[in-house]
Amino acid sequence: MTSESHSVLVVTKDIKTSSLINVMLQPPMFETQVVSDFNEARRKAQERVYNIILVDFADGEGVDFATDVADSSSTILLMCPPQHFEQVSYKVESYGVLTITSPFDQFYFYNMIKVAIAVQYKVQVLSSQTTKLKEKMEEIRVINRAKMLLMQHLNMSEQEAHRYIEKEAMDRCEKKTSIANQVIKTYS
Repeated sequence: MTSESHSVLVVTKDIKTSSLINVMLQPPMFETQVVSDFNEARRKAQERVYNIILVDFADGEGVDFATDVADSSSTILLMCPPQHFEQVSYKVESYGVLTITSPFDQFYFYNMIKVAIAVQYKVQVLSSQTTKLKEKMEEIRVINRAKMLLMQHLNMSEQEAHRYIEKEAMDRCEKKTSIANQVIKTYS
């Protein structure tokens, strides 16, 4: 693990479980908040992005909570009794929720936390790549719209419109999207 701190939201009504987790996830490596109420946990999960959310099964209430917050960028670990593990795991895996058996030993728990951290890093990389792709797609959309307007209003070919935007961007030391936005503003 790296030396950075990982934010963890623990949602459990079981004091024994919360105490055990607090002992294992200590500062400065982990910044842990324990919540016993699922409504309060929902509020906290909306207010802030946690690296990891640990959720206790809590007679099935934890399953609903885990699937509700699954669309966040947090890595979610659902702690489930062994007798419900297969059924619950099957239900939540399509949401990207990791299931672990509870009660757990420290070695197993530590390894699952390491898996959650690795998943969190991967999610961050993919999220960054997705953002870059969305920006690139928007750039292409704006430039294509500007080219279309140049073709309609100035009777340019697609290649001439493209060359015009590129040349103007180079001559003015501006980005192509800036020139495209000016063209859109002028001809829309």
